[in-house]
Amino acid sequence: MQPIEWTVTAQEGEARTGILRTRRSVIETPVFMPVGTQGTVKGVRYEFLEDEMDARIILGNTYHLFLRPGAEIIREMGGLHRFSTWNRSLLTDSGGFQVFSLTDLRKLTEEGVEFRSHIDGSKKFLSPEVSMEIQAALGSEIVMVFDECPPGDAGYEQTKKSLEMTARWAKRSKDRFNELQDAGMDTGFIENPLSEAQKQLADAHKQLTDREKQLSDAEKQLSDRKKQLTDREKQATDSKKQLSDEEKQLLDTEKQLIDREKQLLDTKKQLSAMKKQLSAMKKQLTVEEKQSTVELSGRQALFGIIQGAGHLDLRRQSLELTTEIGFDGYAIGGLSVGEEKSVMYEVLEFLAHKMPQDAPRYLMGVGTPEDLIEAVHRGVDMFDCVMPTRNGRTGSAFTSRGKINIRNAKFARDSAPLDEECPCSVCRRYSRSYIRHLYQTGEMLAAMLISHHNLAFFLDTMRKVRQSIKLGRFNQFRKDFLRKLQENEQTDV
Repeated sequence: MQPIEWTVTAQEGEARTGILRTRRSVIETPVFMPVGTQGTVKGVRYEFLEDEMDARIILGNTYHLFLRPGAEIIREMGGLHRFSTWNRSLLTDSGGFQVFSLTDLRKLTEEGVEFRSHIDGSKKFLSPEVSMEIQAALGSEIVMVFDECPPGDAGYEQTKKSLEMTARWAKRSKDRFNELQDAGMDTGFIENPLSEAQKQLADAHKQLTDREKQLSDAEKQLSDRKKQLTDREKQATDSKKQLSDEEKQLLDTEKQLIDREKQLLDTKKQLSAMKKQLSAMKKQLTVEEKQSTVELSGRQALFGIIQGAGHLDLRRQSLELTTEIGFDGYAIGGLSVGEEKSVMYEVLEFLAHKMPQDAPRYLMGVGTPEDLIEAVHRGVDMFDCVMPTRNGRTGSAFTSRGKINIRNAKFARDSAPLDEECPCSVCRRYSRSYIRHLYQTGEMLAAMLISHHNLAFFLDTMRKVRQSIKLGRFNQFRKDFLRKLQENEQTDV
């Protein structure tokens, strides 16, 4: 039995949709995975990730959790799932990227990396074996091999030497990984994943019912607003029969009517988006019910990492070395580390379609919404990035018309939501003006609301991507999506 099941369900060019089943989740791809560096997605509660955004998988960071609170404490607490109460899938990185970013605080040998903690300066050591032991203690569904990540501007010889070490470390990672699985050291092990999948289906049905109720409530709210609008129009008609000294009040009422009409249009747009989401959820449940009958091993899966910087022949060499070892999935590392965006796209164009067809493809640490669209176009299935929450903390919101900076003074009197096309709970309730006020006054809620919206936007974008591929319309979707972003750059939203 395998730890994961992977099935391609539709394809348009190199872009593809798939179903990735782990012991805890059924994940539809292409998928964006929110990053939970310290065992938490910064500023966003799990309830929102589960119930509203329906995130099926998030990341945990081996390096940071190794330093605080430490692998032994997490093991004693029953693993990262029990410790953090996240009961869906987890992917943990190996710690390699973070260690190698500590250029002046580390010493690299064939055995591993000795480094000083950025927290207290104490000496620490990470190797392929230690990384596998930490990730077994964390109990994630997907484990990453320990790799060396050279800088984006690394020369040819340095990159070649690095990828060869990464391949040797990948073999050591797999050997120790298998020993830990056989020894029962995985804290996330599930004896009967099929029962867990059926439980998740029951939860999904409940979520669908909750969404239908939410939709019904929103339709009632729309009906109430229409009634209010009619009452205001009647008020305005009655006001016209009154004395001329009340004309000012009439003008105020008419202005309020205009605002109400705008709100009514916004509500209609949000209702339309919610209905589309509801329809997509119903289709997804049907797919999951079919998929949940295949038995899995209940163990962790291990992904290999392909390095090689911007050197295409080295990327090919790394791919060959990594697939020769054999893994459950394959990741593209060493991109979005300072190289030009054109280099990243060139590497993806060259590499992605050469990766095994029968395994998920994961692009590590990328990226902007346009990066995700372009990578899907080239055949990538999985993504992660800290950008939604990091930008949220600095007042930047991603929208269907590009990124906006809520600190901009022009939003001080803007009653519109962050994104008029977004159905998330933040956009259904709060205005740009209010969120800007929160940010300007230093209220933590500002970062939480923008981070929430950004994650919802990224996840919703991937839902739209999947739907467009299934309908054979991804190329048109890609053109329209990128065109709207470019128009924003020209008009400075």
